[in-house]
Amino acid sequence: MFAEKFLQMGLGLLVGVWVARYLGPDEFGLLNYAIAFVGLFSPIATLGLGQIVVRDLARDPSCKEETLGTAFVLKLLGGLLTLFLTVGTLGFLNPTDNRTFGLVAVAATGTVFLCFEVIDFWFQSQVQSKFTVWSTNSAYVIINAVKITLIQMRAPLIGFSWALTGEKILSAIALGITYQWRGHLLKAWRFSFRRAKELLKDSWPLILSGFVIMIYMRIDQVMLGQMRNSSEVGVYSAAVKISEMWYFIPGAIIQSVFPSIVKAKEVSEEVYYDRVQKLLNLMAVVSYAVAIPMTFLSGYIIEFLYGKEYVDASPPLAVLVWAGLFVSLGLARGPWLITEGLIRFSASTTAVGAVVNVVFNFLLIPTYGGLGAGIATVIAQAFAAYGANAFYPKTRVIFLRQTKALFLIDFIKNPKDLFNIKSKF
Repeated sequence: MFAEKFLQMGLGLLVGVWVARYLGPDEFGLLNYAIAFVGLFSPIATLGLGQIVVRDLARDPSCKEETLGTAFVLKLLGGLLTLFLTVGTLGFLNPTDNRTFGLVAVAATGTVFLCFEVIDFWFQSQVQSKFTVWSTNSAYVIINAVKITLIQMRAPLIGFSWALTGEKILSAIALGITYQWRGHLLKAWRFSFRRAKELLKDSWPLILSGFVIMIYMRIDQVMLGQMRNSSEVGVYSAAVKISEMWYFIPGAIIQSVFPSIVKAKEVSEEVYYDRVQKLLNLMAVVSYAVAIPMTFLSGYIIEFLYGKEYVDASPPLAVLVWAGLFVSLGLARGPWLITEGLIRFSASTTAVGAVVNVVFNFLLIPTYGGLGAGIATVIAQAFAAYGANAFYPKTRVIFLRQTKALFLIDFIKNPKDLFNIKSKF
């Protein structure tokens, strides 16, 4: 899975930059606006079923036909509902913009095929994600080859929207073939109303959480498109893609050290909080190592990758890269929240962060455009992942430790100790 991220990051950056240069800021902005708009409704297509289905299949693999069949039908209905709601809402907001309507309609069609993700849930539950990686990576490589072909053919913008949907269709086909190849039968799946009620009863909080997260992640591009123009969305999207390119690194580090932090709780509070602090310190140093040089080199990076047409993406990139600092501290807070039984706090801070993001976007975008959207994103991330911890008595301890990491107090005292991962974790 880590190799998959590297492949998608490298190939995605190469082909993505090529597509952005070919389309130009205006059409690239329209495409990203369509993706962001569909993303706002995507929790309806996923229905928050992923973790629930994986959990149930891991506990009782014998119920897989009923569970997979029921989840498949629910996600299929969710995808269809997403398609109708997406195009209906856009038609209400922009009734005369046929071009954007077409892009969104095509992109939203891809959500119908997300129902085949239930196959991925099965492989996850059996710790066999490598089969999913093979399937999705095959589709990803093929579609990127298609995008290059579209560029060579001087294809219109709508072709790239179809490519996005095509990737979901190919992934669905590849997953189905892989599932059958591994000796399972799609035709054995069956739907159960009783099972559907059980799944939805468990997943509805995750659906709401999904909406909050998507608003948190996508609303800046949607509001920028509504309040300014598609060209600014294109420029801003270029900055976003560069600033988020490295986010998988803190996620991979945290995933690898999470078990040792949980086990340390059983040893002693001192060892436990020492490991939590070391993780926070490491996340801060890694974030600074990325953010500081990128702040000063943002202009060169944008011009080198995207060309002079996107030079206005430099200021938003210089700001957005600092969101990674708070994203990393927020991710590092996760193991502590889970261990302390405070995971609900994470959902509430994300919801408040989404509101903060919307408010500051509304205040800053009219005057500052993409730069304002970037500032709003950093403020929202800082509040949700860090500042909100100060307001709740049970989380003030992690707020103080995040503050210690933020100001590099331990690193300044003993920089070598920070990277002594083997002994500490």
